[in-house]
Amino acid sequence: MPEAISPYPDQRTMEVLKFFREAYRQPPGRLEHLVRALGLEPALGKPVGALSKGYRRRFLLALGLLAPRPVLLMDEPFDGFDLRQRRDVMNLLRDEAVDGRTLVLSIHQLGDAQRICDRLVLLSGGRVMGVGTLAELTAAARLPIDTGLEEVFLALT
Repeated sequence: MPEAISPYPDQRTMEVLKFFREAYRQPPGRLEHLVRALGLEPALGKPVGALSKGYRRRFLLALGLLAPRPVLLMDEPFDGFDLRQRRDVMNLLRDEAVDGRTLVLSIHQLGDAQRICDRLVLLSGGRVMGVGTLAELTAAARLPIDTGLEEVFLALT
């Protein structure tokens, strides 16, 4: 979800979403679900180029989720969202995973990563420091089972 890209900035948000829905041959209900889940209703009549950062991020996320791909790569998918929006996006992404999609997320906020990710790759200085579930990484760090991801990361790096 790029920061500075706004495809079709002069077009109304809903028209761009409909265009991508049709291009990807998704059913109308799919777009309705994403608009509702992402709280995009207030932005639908606005030009894409006039969207605030938060609405632009939600719009770009909707475009990405409309793509019928089994694997989605996302860089900082929660950036620019408040706590409630972050939780809503996490729930939406969990639903996508339950429906069979693989999501690869780059997340710097370890609390967010702990809440959303089933498996983790911990990087430090460009090197892989650990791979696995939180339980596997906790065991590798020789820490108590109820240790959070931040402490596990610090122990492994």
